[in-house]
Amino acid sequence: MRNIKMTIEYDGKRYQGWQRLGDSDKTIQGKIENILKQMTEETIEIIGSGRTDAGAHARGQVANFKTESTLGLAEMVEFLNRYLPRDIVVKELKEVAERFHARYNSNGKKYSYYVRTATIPSAFDYHYSYHYPQTLDLEKMNQACQKLIGTHDFLGFSSLKKTKKSSTRTIKELSVQREGDNLHFTFVGDGFLYNMVRIIMGTLLEIGDGTRKLSSIDEVFEKKIRQDAGITVPAQGLFLDEVYYN
Repeated sequence: MRNIKMTIEYDGKRYQGWQRLGDSDKTIQGKIENILKQMTEETIEIIGSGRTDAGAHARGQVANFKTESTLGLAEMVEFLNRYLPRDIVVKELKEVAERFHARYNSNGKKYSYYVRTATIPSAFDYHYSYHYPQTLDLEKMNQACQKLIGTHDFLGFSSLKKTKKSSTRTIKELSVQREGDNLHFTFVGDGFLYNMVRIIMGTLLEIGDGTRKLSSIDEVFEKKIRQDAGITVPAQGLFLDEVYYN
């Protein structure tokens, strides 16, 4: 039995997220598994490094699958990219150890989030950034980023209910830079809770536009209450850039 690691790129605007759904064929996982079945004549389940939300995108999602197929990796890549929808691309296949698991072996991820601050929206960027036409204080947002970096209990910055599992995560990098009419936020961490990036983004934007105090971050860490944090920004500005492994 071969274990194949996949690196995948996709435009998520037409899909209901990564995870296969029983009542819909509009998921990334479902589309890839259907083509793998055609290619190998096996029922294959792919294991993703994590789920992306409906409308979110990926430049470097990672998954793995097991197969008895003897097809070469180049043949597999060619077949997959010929028959997958054009907004899903398999960038690389690599044969890995039998015990490799795309989710459990990951030790970090990198995300980008894009915010358009111009008064006029863009017809082209609509599905790839969040239009937020406000005057934002970049210095205050950078101060907020510094407060969020490090190891903390991020339960209040997630949509998780209270859980027995640890909600402590480490953010190694959180920065913002201007790119034309967009702000590009970069997140690097050892893992992210459900909606954590999108809620942190809402918090940063509210600090930037002056509707929220910088000190509110400390209050969310202390009280761990979701309602004390900012809005959950839309998914279309979110990109999974890279998944890290030892």
